[in-house]
Amino acid sequence: MTGIRPDRADGRGPGTVAVLGAFVLNGALLGSWAPRVPALAERTGAGEGALGLSLLGTSAGMITAALLAGRLCAAFGARVVMTVSGVAASAVLPALGLARSPVTLGLLLLVLGCMVGAMDVAMNVAGVTAVRRTGRALMPLFHAAFSLGTLAGSVGAAVAAGQGLPPSRHFALVAVFCGGVTLGIARWIPVEERLKVPAAGGRAGRAPSRRPALWLLGGVALCASVAEGATADWSALFGVRERGLGEATGALIYSCFSLTMACTRLCGEAVQRRWGAPRMLVGGAAIGGLGLAAAVVVPSPALTFAGFAVAGAGLAYASPVVMELSGAAGRRADGGGGEREVAFATTIAYSGFLLGPPMVGGIAELTSLPLALGAVAVLVLLIAPLTLAAGTFHRGEQPPAHPAPAEVPRHGPG
Repeated sequence: MTGIRPDRADGRGPGTVAVLGAFVLNGALLGSWAPRVPALAERTGAGEGALGLSLLGTSAGMITAALLAGRLCAAFGARVVMTVSGVAASAVLPALGLARSPVTLGLLLLVLGCMVGAMDVAMNVAGVTAVRRTGRALMPLFHAAFSLGTLAGSVGAAVAAGQGLPPSRHFALVAVFCGGVTLGIARWIPVEERLKVPAAGGRAGRAPSRRPALWLLGGVALCASVAEGATADWSALFGVRERGLGEATGALIYSCFSLTMACTRLCGEAVQRRWGAPRMLVGGAAIGGLGLAAAVVVPSPALTFAGFAVAGAGLAYASPVVMELSGAAGRRADGGGGEREVAFATTIAYSGFLLGPPMVGGIAELTSLPLALGAVAVLVLLIAPLTLAAGTFHRGEQPPAHPAPAEVPRHGPG
């Protein structure tokens, strides 16, 4: 083994803390630049159309990176990929504040998206490793750390904007902090202990794209990411236009959604231990879909806030549980594996963030914004049948050559 294995069996150790730190940093990098888009648009002279095209660079970069990051993690280890991408993302961030044209901004966002996307895959692979070592359902906690990092980054951006700090200086401060912390925690990021056992045939040896269960798990991630992206981009406008809220009050709708999601994820380990992954996903789909439907159907500002808050709680477990199950589905006989499967699920999830907001906009243009968000609620409810179908295919796949670890039957979709 080439890496350090610091964690005890109960999960209390530097390795778990380092993975938590990686999730916080990834969220902070994303949360720091997005609120400064108005200042970036002013500096680059970008109109709405040009700015929209520039912003697509982030999603395009994240999808591109997710397609490659799984193989890079398998070849070099999650620690190396996470460290390099985290430091590179921190280095690129200050350049955003110096961009003088929409084209330059779009290209820089493309590079930033690649680095953040690679870091995302690597930290989820490291999270799966931590789960295997400790036997604890830690993925919801890790994703809660990401949510808290996003919140911290956005609050910092708001403070910087309020103080009149230009994006270049603000991003430089964020870069120094995130880059330094990334280097500081890198040695503790857990890596797989390879026993050099030849990989057997069967499910772990098959390409992810040839496994229906992984496509269905990806569908769960897709539905959840569409809902998250739609809420981020459209909830404030819905509150202003459909419920008569002020702009500042309308913006708090997404804050409620994000807050309940983060708090619910903090309870994820106990919930998963008590109910198991399938019930978490099915129950979350019912709660999230009905909450979102109530928010858009009932013409009450108070219920709008409550509905989106409930939706955040219902969607909280979709992404972390899918990542854990995807990693478990790719586990090899030597105890490693799962990198390709995590990257596969991440790629599909990123597609939802890319396609969701314009999909809602198109439906709203043809019908109305409430109907468009109602369609998103239906997508959330589809998580339940997708989860059940994934369980059916999971049971039908060839079992591994040795008894599966406890996490697969306990948390698996079957």
